[in-house]
Formats: sequence, C-alpha cells, structure tokens
Amino acid sequence: MTQRTFVLPYDGAGAADPAVAGHKGAAVARLAAAGLPVPAGFQVTAEAYRAFVDDNGLLEPILALAARVDPDLPATAESAARQIAELMERCDLPMEVAGPVRWGYARLGAQDDPVAVRSSATAMDGWPPLVGWHETVLNVRGEAALLDAIRRCWASLWSAPAIEHRVRNGIDHAEATLAVLVQCLVSAEASGTMVTTTASPGRILLNAAWGLGEPVITGRVTPDALVLEKGTGTVLERRTADKATMTIPRRTPGEGGTQEEPVPDRWRTLPVLGDDQAAALARLGERIEALYGRPLMIEWALHDGNPFVLQVRPLEDDGGQEDTEEWNDSLSGDYLWTSANMGEAVPDVMTPCTWSLVQMYMHETMPASTVPGFPEVRAYGNIGGRLYMNLSVANAFARVLGTGKRAGRAGLEQVFGRVPPEVRIPPLPVSKAEVARWLLPVAAKARLKARADGRRLPDFLASSPGRCEALRDRIQAETDPGALLHLWGRALLPFFREACHMLGAARRRRAPSLIMLRRELARLAGEADADAMLTGLGRPGGPVPAGLGPVIGLAELARGEIDRATYLREWGHRGAHEFEISAPRPAEEPEGVHFPENSASGHDAVELVGRQREAGRAAWRRFRARHPGRVASVRRRVGRWARAAYERDAARSEVMRVYAVIRAFVLRAGELTGRRDDLFYLTIDEILAVLDGDARPLERVAVRRRTYDRYRALAPYPVLIRGPFEPVAWAGARMRRTDLFDATDPLAGYGTREPEDASISGFPGVAAVVEGTVRVLDAPEHGGELRPGEVLVTSAANIGWTPLFPVAAAVVTDAGAPLSPAAIVARELAVPAVVGCGNATMRLRTGDRVRVDAGRGTVRLLTASGQDEDVGSGPEDLREPQPTREG
Repeated sequence: MTQRTFVLPYDGAGAADPAVAGHKGAAVARLAAAGLPVPAGFQVTAEAYRAFVDDNGLLEPILALAARVDPDLPATAESAARQIAELMERCDLPMEVAGPVRWGYARLGAQDDPVAVRSSATAMDGWPPLVGWHETVLNVRGEAALLDAIRRCWASLWSAPAIEHRVRNGIDHAEATLAVLVQCLVSAEASGTMVTTTASPGRILLNAAWGLGEPVITGRVTPDALVLEKGTGTVLERRTADKATMTIPRRTPGEGGTQEEPVPDRWRTLPVLGDDQAAALARLGERIEALYGRPLMIEWALHDGNPFVLQVRPLEDDGGQEDTEEWNDSLSGDYLWTSANMGEAVPDVMTPCTWSLVQMYMHETMPASTVPGFPEVRAYGNIGGRLYMNLSVANAFARVLGTGKRAGRAGLEQVFGRVPPEVRIPPLPVSKAEVARWLLPVAAKARLKARADGRRLPDFLASSPGRCEALRDRIQAETDPGALLHLWGRALLPFFREACHMLGAARRRRAPSLIMLRRELARLAGEADADAMLTGLGRPGGPVPAGLGPVIGLAELARGEIDRATYLREWGHRGAHEFEISAPRPAEEPEGVHFPENSASGHDAVELVGRQREAGRAAWRRFRARHPGRVASVRRRVGRWARAAYERDAARSEVMRVYAVIRAFVLRAGELTGRRDDLFYLTIDEILAVLDGDARPLERVAVRRRTYDRYRALAPYPVLIRGPFEPVAWAGARMRRTDLFDATDPLAGYGTREPEDASISGFPGVAAVVEGTVRVLDAPEHGGELRPGEVLVTSAANIGWTPLFPVAAAVVTDAGAPLSPAAIVARELAVPAVVGCGNATMRLRTGDRVRVDAGRGTVRLLTASGQDEDVGSGPEDLREPQPTREG
C-alpha cells in the first residue's frame, strides 16, 4: 500500500509539485530551493484534505449540496457554501493528519508562536478567478487554533465563487482538492506588492504601506507607489500617500487574528521605503522574475529591515486555458473609454449573442457610431466583455456639433458622468474638419428621421406590449427551424429595428439641460423647491417615469393592490440584467420576484411618490406667488425636458420588452436545434446560420464559453480606461482603482495612484443631508443585506437596483450622470442620491458612517468601520526587536 504523506517541509519530495502542495505552496518551495528569503514553514498536502473528507464521510453530502447550485442564481451557491462550512466545522482532523501538523508546528518554535495559514489551490483552471476565493488566516496561535484554521481553508474550497466556477466549467467537484501552507507570521513593520513588468517596458512598480500587507492587497489603504528602473534600481517616480490606517497582529494576549488601527500622525505621510530599500526589493523581484521567466506580482514584507517573499503570482494566464478569444477594443489605440451611461444599462460581461445585439442596437440608435476611413475607431467597444463608450469619439463629435471644446466636455459629463480635470481626452487620429465633413450631413439626416419617427412614437408606445405578446406566441408555436428563421427576418428583426429607431427619436428630442434647468430653478426657488418642481416629470400629477414603474409596481404588489400576474405583465421584462440575452427575465421566474420589506422601514414607494408630488404642487404655488411673470416660460422649459425624459424612458422600456422577445426566439432556436444554451455563445447571425442548417459556428462554442467565464470571474473594471487595458493582468495584480486606469501613467495604470481629489463627490440630487451606515453591494441580488436607513453604495445602479431605494437613507454610485436611472428614480422618490462619484466603492466599505449632502453632491466619511477598536500606538511598535526565522 502506498504511504500517504500529509505534511512536507519545503525540501520534501513533492513539495514543489502543485498537485501535492498546491500552487502557492509549490511556489514557496521553489523560492526556498533557490535560496530566496521566505518565512519558515511547512505544507499540509492535498492528500491530507482527502483523508479529512474520507475519514468523516463528507464527500457524499458535500457533492449533494454542490449539485443543487445554479451558477445563475448566486443565492444557491452561497447557501451550499454555508452548509458545507457548517458540516466541516463539526468534524475533527484524523489523528494521522493532526499528529504531523502538530509536529511541524512544534519544529517552528514555541507553541504559541504566530503563524499564517494560507490556502494553496491544486487546480489553476481559469487563473486568476481562483485568486481570493480561498481562505487565508493570519496570526494563528496554538495547536487548536492551527487545526481550526486548516479546516477553514479546506472549507473555502467550497466557497460560493469556487463552486460556481466548477459548475460553469464542467469541472468534477469530486476531483477538487486543496493544500495548505503554514508559515511563520512575519511581524512586518512594512509590506506591500511588487509588479515586475508594467505597461512601460523596463520598469518595476512597488507599493508599500505600514504593517501587514492585507490592506494593500484588498485596497483598503492607498500605499506609497514607486516606479524603478530595471537593472539599476533607480527610483524614477515616487508618490507618497497619506496612509491613514494599517493592519497589525491582534494585541490581546491569547487571541489570534488581526486588527486595524490608525497610523500615528507623524508616520502617515512619511515614505515607507528609502531609495536603497526600494532598490534592494527591485533586485529581489528581478531575481524571482528570472527564476520564473515571466512577469509576476510579488507580495513582500520587511522585518528588521530584512525582506521576505510571502507570495508570487503570475500577471498573465499560465496557459491553463490557452484556447480562448480576446475581446478587447481598448487595444485599438489611445482613447478614453467610460462604462458610465450605456455601461450602467449593460453592467454584465456580455455573451457573444448579447454583444451582437448591442452592436445592432447601437447601429440603429446611433447612426454616427463609426468614423469613415478608420473602421477600428468606434463610438463604443467591448473591453473584456463589458460595454464601454469611446469618449474620444464623443468629444470629437461634441466639438463639431457643440459650441466649443469646453462646452463639449461639459455636455459629455451630463451624459457620461464626470471626467477628472487632470484626465486628458486623447484626440482622434483625424482632423476636426474631416469629422465635420462626414458628421454634419449624417446628423442632419438623423434629425429629419427623428422628427418623422417622433410623430409615430406615441402609437408605437401604445401598441408595443400587444405586438410583443403576439410575437412571443408565434415563436412558441413554430416547430421547424426554417420557419423560425423566416419569422426572424419577416417580423422580429424589423420590429427590433423599429423599436431602436423610436428610442433614437426620443433621445434626440431637444430639451433643456437638466443641470442648467435645476440650477436656475434653485436660484429662483431654492434647492428643495427646485427638486420638487422637477418631480412628476415637471407637473403635478404627471405620469410615472418608466424607470420608476417597477418600484411602484412592487409597492402595489406588497400592498395587495395588484396581483403578481399584473406586475409581471407590466414590468416582468425589466431587471438588472435586462440587456444580457442569456439572463432570465423576472417574468420567467415569477417565484423569484421579491420586494423589500418597506413596511418595516416605514418607506412605501407609493407614499413616497405621493408625498413628493404634493411637495411639487406646493413648490409650484410658491413659485407662482414669488415670480408670477416667469411661470409660463419656466413651465414651458420644464415641460420640454419632462416630455423628452418621459419618452426616452418609455421607449427604452419597450426596447427591453422587445429584447425579452428576442430571448424567447434564441431559447426556441436552442430547443429546435437541440443546442439549448450553446446558442448564447454565438452571434445572432451565427444563430441564424445554425437554424439554416450550418453547424460550423457551433465549433466555437466551447472556446467562447471559456472566454466568457474567464472575463465574468473578474471584478468590474474601472469606470474610465485610457489606452490599452489587460483585464486579466489588472485583476490578477489585485491593485484595483475603481475610477481610473491610465496606461500612459505607470502608477495610475496599475490602480495605485492617489486621485488628485481624494474626496467623494458627484452629481447632486435631492437637496437633503443624511447620515447613515454604509452598505456596499456589488449586485442587486444581494439587496436583502441592505438594512432600513443604511446608505447604499454601489458601482452603478440601473433599473434593477431601484426597488432598494425606498429602503435606503441615501444612494451613492461610482458611475452615473443627471439623467441616469438612479438619479431620476431617486428624485421621484425624494431619496438623497449622489451619482457619478467615480471612487465611492474604493473609498468606502460596509460599516463606515458617512454624511451624504445630496444637494451639494458630496459624501463625507465620519467614522471608518472598526475604528473604535482597542488599538496601539503605531508602526514604531512593530519595530521592536523580534526573533527572525527564515526558510
């Protein structure tokens, strides 16, 4: 019988084999063998995990729980992960595993010496999605705590994202294993990360902060940033941050874990690294890069001035999934891209089917979407599967159609959100005269068509729901692929184009700028009355904007005033993922339609709207009394804006209703061809070819699934991107700045440069000031975590988020503009909102206490979460002599 090995030293047989020790453990063994400084430690092998599972009879119940997971329903994965963790928590490690672990720990030093316990994945399928999915436990003291930390690491093999990843990629759950790396905890006076190859050749990027490296890795502190020259170690650029907090081992005797504490004032703005220290780290990084022969992200720590390498991670995919496509229009040139506006409406990584439909949508609603003679220069693009608008193109068009450069940029910000003043919008590789010669005739033709379509818009809005229902019935009735193909060309495609033209016409309605209009009203009537006068689409008793419809509908559903079928008929086509053709609509999952418990919070959307409408009527009466001679002209201006806003919102809603019909078409095509959801990974033209009997497009399905899953596993990219951007390398580096990526700046390019304005500010909303506790959410599906009276903070809020607004004290978003769905709905509900902040999710975390001044468009941090803990006196405490143990 083969002897099973459960614990290995760094130089043990198999210690450098990822299948035995996991990739993290194998990397440390490789570094130790090369004589590089790593903390002393040992490896708990993947075989130990198998023995734990087998000895406790866990495999069968774990697989049963994992089998219930639907990757498109995050709650199922979270539930399975929680139950698996509870199962493992009740089980002991087998003696044949626990004994060697205790012996390995004893060899490291005294029984209560602190160690770091790190998960070490044996599988690297789809790197870097596995990064951060598995547990790391710091400052573990004592045998019992060590065994518990190892068990926690094993349980994280079954974290929600890890389970979802295996399901999506067809990986057998039964084959999943995890090793664990146990290392002496480096009592670091300083730590950080190092990127050995940046966007600028021959450069190394260093980040450094006081204490342990956890806040640098997670982005909780803005570290010092240095750019050094390879070979010489010369510091070429240095930016010293204000390092407000740091993480240290917990000070309470007998307790493990870490705590966050303020950095003493005298240390906050001091450089963490001197030039000589930085050069020494750079030389160490070059040695490690030479060992691996590829660009790396290295985590390091300093103790008593001596460097330790904690972790090494490739900056690029290591070849585990070489057969993927590249979806990246940022590589086409030096342009400024934004995910605001359309990126808010399309927040997901797009399947190929969705991207092809978005391209059709853009072509029909934006006639001037490409530049003649420059086919690679488009007004929009696909960056890592996400939709971005090209501000270089938009700015060039604005300069031709507007009244000058400054007016053009200001106008862009109303639509696409704020662009920091220090950010330059790169020009197009074509002159203004050339753009004008082509653009002006196209714009004139578009205006004429918009007028004609505008006259038909009311009839279209009235007839669209019935036409959609009839088309859906015809799609379901088709039993032959050829007949379904004919239905697309004869009925569905023309209807989709018509809906896009109607939205294009609504968008081109000339209306006053909302910002200028609100500013004038505020000057004449005060900020509160200005907001009230603009609700109800500008008139008391005015129609409900389509974006507010689901919020009102859910409130009526909760009150029992309508039934579920009525709600789904009216609003079942709207949701957070309405542009993604593979995502089910709420109407397809009637059991999944939920509404917040508004009654518990005292906020009912119907009451909020009614209250705001009454406030609007009172505000107009006061305005008439103060400015009787201006009422008529102001009403006309507000009316023009209100009509444009209503028609745009209503037309967008009907386009989404047609999208739901197109989804029904693709689903039916999958049924009739026997390929089911494979068709979501084809373009719409390829789907039509398959319906026509051509099977060749299906050969790309597997590759595109892998590509889609690879991008989908990454964190959302920055709102603004300038120049070439590599999503996988950016996510793998884990130094993410949510507002800006600038490939022309090595520091900003890797997300480490401090914004010139570190405050949180955006576009103003309802004139109100509120204080509350922050709740950062990354998806509306997690809306159940929002507590009444909390401040909702998220990257972008489309219509799928709006049902949460009545529960929140205020809403704060990274992306957004005055006419974004979040801004409009918040104003109608009188919910304070600051949209388009750019850096809110980077600056705030759940538990922080903030003051939101929506009238001024500012957010101020009052108290950081955890700030009231028992803390020490600062970095100097970490500089006390302590024994150093090197591996």
